[in-house]
Amino acid sequence: MPARATSPNLIGEYPFNYEYMTYIFRQFIFTCEQITFEPQPKEITMTKTVLILGGAGKIGSHAAIAFEKAGWNVRHYNRKTDDMTRAAIGADVIINGLNPPLYHDWKTLIPQITAQVIAAAKASGATVILPASIYNFGNQPGTFDENTAQIPNTRKGKIRVTMEQTYASSGVQIIMLRAGNFIDPNGNGDFMSVGSLRRIRKRQLVNVGNPKAMQAYCYTPDWARAALMLAERRHELSQFNDIPFPGHAFTNETLKQCLESHLGYRLKYTSFPWWAMRLFSPIWELGREMSEMRYLYSMPHTISAAKFNRILPDFQPTDLKTVMLAGLPTDIHPNKPVRSGGHTVITL
Repeated sequence: MPARATSPNLIGEYPFNYEYMTYIFRQFIFTCEQITFEPQPKEITMTKTVLILGGAGKIGSHAAIAFEKAGWNVRHYNRKTDDMTRAAIGADVIINGLNPPLYHDWKTLIPQITAQVIAAAKASGATVILPASIYNFGNQPGTFDENTAQIPNTRKGKIRVTMEQTYASSGVQIIMLRAGNFIDPNGNGDFMSVGSLRRIRKRQLVNVGNPKAMQAYCYTPDWARAALMLAERRHELSQFNDIPFPGHAFTNETLKQCLESHLGYRLKYTSFPWWAMRLFSPIWELGREMSEMRYLYSMPHTISAAKFNRILPDFQPTDLKTVMLAGLPTDIHPNKPVRSGGHTVITL
């Protein structure tokens, strides 16, 4: 038998190979048709924006720092040049740190500020966060919480009650962090700089009221961090939120012990010049407004932590010693002579 010729066309030479390769090709095409290539979603980073009202003050300055550190876009409202509503467009949160200085004309200015803030929040859809005071409660010693009866006994307390009622009925989301006396490590006219520590260079601690009375204090950097945490959880909150900020509580006696231990020398008590406030109150607005608040500094009180801890269980406050020493002028050091001058006191 003659030898078969060798053909390079193997598929043509062997029909089985052709059919098999056709089957493989068809299976490949079928498999490719079943695969759906979906584009992977890109991670979208939404920049959150906060508008700070009163950025140079005790609340606004520290709020700006806290929000900026957390990656928020921080805007500052200039009350001399800006329109508040326009400034708020695009903002997610408004921090209202505005308050008339030196208790000036609260009856007129507080309602005006409140109306402006509400209008800005409505235009932008922003949440408003602001500090609330304990003036609303009047002279009733004890522990204050969101259910404490508001029975103000001063002009400013009544103005604050009306202000809060206006916010509550505004239709915008409101978060009030109710706090005690402000302690600002930058001074800035806080309670320490104008009250207890106003004569610390003369080794004197001022008793604004009863030194044994427990008083509620608010360390403003802590308030700002709490405001930030609430801003980031605002979608979990109600439309109107009255949240007590527990802060810290101590007596002037405890403050004296802490300061003496830190400074290494004894301090003498001296009294706040309430007599001057009363004497000049008929012609001095600040004296008149401060005089009606005198009761507060001898009224033992604290602020409940229950609701705050439920909402922000992971909040870590600054330690008590740091807070009590925060009001010391920066150039006062333990066991060193204290200069008698050069301490600028910024009044309320």
